[in-house]
Amino acid sequence: QDKAARREAMAKQRAGMMTGDEKYLPARDKGPRRRFIRDAVDSRWNIGEFMLPVMLIVLLLSFVRQSWALLMVFVLVYGLILVAIGDALLMWRRTRRKVEEKFGAAERGDAWYAIMRAFQMRRTRMPKPQVDRGRRAA
Repeated sequence: QDKAARREAMAKQRAGMMTGDEKYLPARDKGPRRRFIRDAVDSRWNIGEFMLPVMLIVLLLSFVRQSWALLMVFVLVYGLILVAIGDALLMWRRTRRKVEEKFGAAERGDAWYAIMRAFQMRRTRMPKPQVDRGRRAA
């Protein structure tokens, strides 16, 4: 009975997290400021979210012992990392401006929260994205 009750409570909490219900979110995700940051990140295409699929291609290319393949591995890995970091920093600058307009000064940890969310693949983000891409965060 205890095991079933725990399983049911965990399923309820997971469902609440997936819908973004504030009551079920962990402390790091709670509050209107964090919801605003999540929506700002989720409303755009982020280069960082494509890093894992590209790294799988790079891994396959690294097994090819041809000079062109090794050059492609080098260019893809370092190029993608640099472009993704630049994209994330530009995203945070724009988001910080909006956060400061709406909530006052940005708090410690807001930048890290936004950048780490931008580097996650969209379908694996928790809480699940609540806005469609291309839609502006209010």
